[in-house]
Amino acid sequence: MKIEDFEGRAPAFLPEEFFDGQTRAWGMFQDRFGRVRRQFTVDIAGEWDGETLTLVEDFVYDDGETERRVWTIRKRGPRRYEGRADGVIGVARGRQAGNAMNWAYDFGLRLGNRTLKVHFDDWMLLQPDGVMINRATVSKLGFTLGQATIFFRRPAAADAPGAVFSPPDGMSVAAE
Repeated sequence: MKIEDFEGRAPAFLPEEFFDGQTRAWGMFQDRFGRVRRQFTVDIAGEWDGETLTLVEDFVYDDGETERRVWTIRKRGPRRYEGRADGVIGVARGRQAGNAMNWAYDFGLRLGNRTLKVHFDDWMLLQPDGVMINRATVSKLGFTLGQATIFFRRPAAADAPGAVFSPPDGMSVAAE
């Protein structure tokens, strides 16, 4: 895919708008054979200050493990972004057009007591009603190791502070 393929598609995806505030995500990682290896939820607190988007991501995995990742993302011109987070090797780079964003970076993935350098190639596609689909291909030396599929949802605009945010899986989470 090329980011230019999404030019003019709606709704427009601007990360600094979509992630400003509370977001919840549900995801899974499938290995290269299509087997689901891990499932997770992520609660994301985002803040856009006009220059920097800070995302605090709190992961809960199906085996009970938890993880926090904090992203600092800066807009580097029209439709271009750069970001840093713990575990990211170097700088993550993103390009946006229409309802899509391509986000790519190298990451130090912990496997037991060692760390493996892998590459993430994320494609985020904003859908109507505040839902975003993210497909990330994870590779090493050009060989695909697997894919992560993540669905992000913002509370409905009608939800007032303190309202109940109802994810698709039926769980209830108080909106912040």
